[in-house]
Amino acid sequence: MKSPRTAMVLAAGLGTRMAPLTLTTPKPLIKVAGKPLLDWGLDALRAADVERAIVNVHYLADQIEQHVAGYRLPSIIVSDERAELLDSAGGIVNALDQIGNEPFYVINADTFWIDRARSNLVLLAEGWDDDRMDILLMVANKNQATGYDGRGDFHMDKQGRLSRLRGGETSPYIYAGAAIIHPRIFAGAAPGKASLNLYFDAAIAADRLYGLQMDGLWLTVGTPAAIGEAEAAIAAHKVHG
Repeated sequence: MKSPRTAMVLAAGLGTRMAPLTLTTPKPLIKVAGKPLLDWGLDALRAADVERAIVNVHYLADQIEQHVAGYRLPSIIVSDERAELLDSAGGIVNALDQIGNEPFYVINADTFWIDRARSNLVLLAEGWDDDRMDILLMVANKNQATGYDGRGDFHMDKQGRLSRLRGGETSPYIYAGAAIIHPRIFAGAAPGKASLNLYFDAAIAADRLYGLQMDGLWLTVGTPAAIGEAEAAIAAHKVHG
């Protein structure tokens, strides 16, 4: 598949774990290596030839609106959630009229990675199979990540099929905050708050949730302490990459 031309950028979260930095600045505008987190994501979308990015806003929304006003590629459409924070899936459902009927990228506004040889978003598009998939997640192995100490997010089989961890299970695979989703999964969805995890589970039940392991390094910047670790990784990559 050619790379999707449209993306949804989830930028409406409160960023509570990033306090006190987020008391006055929304998390997507926190800088890492001199560049706002949001810009790392938008630059990755531009490198994948994305033409339009829908950015949802809620917390300190004016700052994000002002920041993206100067973007030309991708062009930015702001999806206003000031009245109510709709969560990941609810934000997408709220913007479906702008997204259209074709598969689209979804990235978290704090999603942040270093490509190696090629754009990971392009690799994700090349891995998309419309006959088998409703959702394709970019996943990272724990040894490709900084700032992560969790138990993993999914099991992944040799075909890329994903399943949930159960009980005390662990996995090396982490959802790396970028995906391709077909909008058909939201058919008939009611407006309001909803999590993408519900749609992940539905896709698992239908045998249509897949993952593709990224090539490069995923930088997890969830707390102020993680910024330095990410910046060190960026510096090392520039020296050795």
